[in-house]
Amino acid sequence: MNKIETALLGFKQKFNLSDEKRICDGLSGVVSIGNTLWVVNDEMTSLERLKCQGKWGDGTYRYGDHEQFELDKYINLPAPSPSNPEDIQEADIEGLDYSDGYLWLIGSHSLKRTKPKQEKSNKDNFERLAKVSADANRFLLARIPVMAENGIYALEREGEQDGKRRTAAQLHGDDKSSELTVALAQDEHLQAFLSIPSKDNGFDIEGVAVVGDRIFIGLRGPVLRGWAVILEIELKEDEDKASTMKLKKIGPDDRPYHKHFLALGGLGIRDLCARGSDLLILAGPTMDLDGPVTLINWPGGTQPEGDSLVFVDQLPIVMEVPYGRGKNKGMDHAEGITLFGENAHSVLIVYDAASKDRQNNEDNSVTADIFELPG
Repeated sequence: MNKIETALLGFKQKFNLSDEKRICDGLSGVVSIGNTLWVVNDEMTSLERLKCQGKWGDGTYRYGDHEQFELDKYINLPAPSPSNPEDIQEADIEGLDYSDGYLWLIGSHSLKRTKPKQEKSNKDNFERLAKVSADANRFLLARIPVMAENGIYALEREGEQDGKRRTAAQLHGDDKSSELTVALAQDEHLQAFLSIPSKDNGFDIEGVAVVGDRIFIGLRGPVLRGWAVILEIELKEDEDKASTMKLKKIGPDDRPYHKHFLALGGLGIRDLCARGSDLLILAGPTMDLDGPVTLINWPGGTQPEGDSLVFVDQLPIVMEVPYGRGKNKGMDHAEGITLFGENAHSVLIVYDAASKDRQNNEDNSVTADIFELPG
């Protein structure tokens, strides 16, 4: 285990959905931009910005001064934020990245199956297990300009920085699909999984890495006979609507994506992070299971040529990542990863379903882990 430090992330209570649904309980994505850390809770339609308050005497990095940025102020949500937080149509944002002055975000694009509850009757629970649905805001792939003023980073719908004009935009889609899922509906490997809920090994996006024009999308599911999937796309702006982007035809037979199959030993992808020409892969179970969780390196993974099939001996394990065991079984699911510190020698990892060991109810905070990377 290469854990070297921790980061305490403090959130303002007023931004929680409710006393029972707090932002810090479940973080699904993270990206570090300068002296700010941006995180997302997958049950919300906002991004959360925390400022670094330094490294304290106990060796813990402290982040606070929490500000919330509602997505519908920058992009067009199919189901805008309601007045009642309980009626929110979650965006299920599962991946964040930063590139060329833009913060990128991606939703799961997945379906969900209703969970049984112990207090319900068998009849009710059978009906719940048969119910499959999708929240309207899940089909998002968007970029939002990040502007810096006096060393503080904030989101803007549009603006100019470093002599370049930047505009918020999103991949064309609606409340039932995006241009990506429409294209995948014809795919020989993935089409059958689009109608299967995410926790059933169905189609489920859980990570994004942006490198130049290339956008790498990690799938938690499906996993095909032990092989995980990364999709590679490129986008172009819609000539008729600056706030909309379309897929470029970059694959064989004018397909708008490349496919990369990786032998991850039956694990799916929980997040992606570019490190130079390499691609770091946070891998974990595709089903509703605890661990194992592994950080894997794909050398040259940000620069593949065409489609690819990457065997296990080409994917060195960087480290095993902790997950909930014993009293914390079913908790502490590693969900988000970002490069951390100078020279990108470390990664910071945030967790969904954070255990009580990670939480401090008094100051509405949660602990993230920092791990040293080799080399």
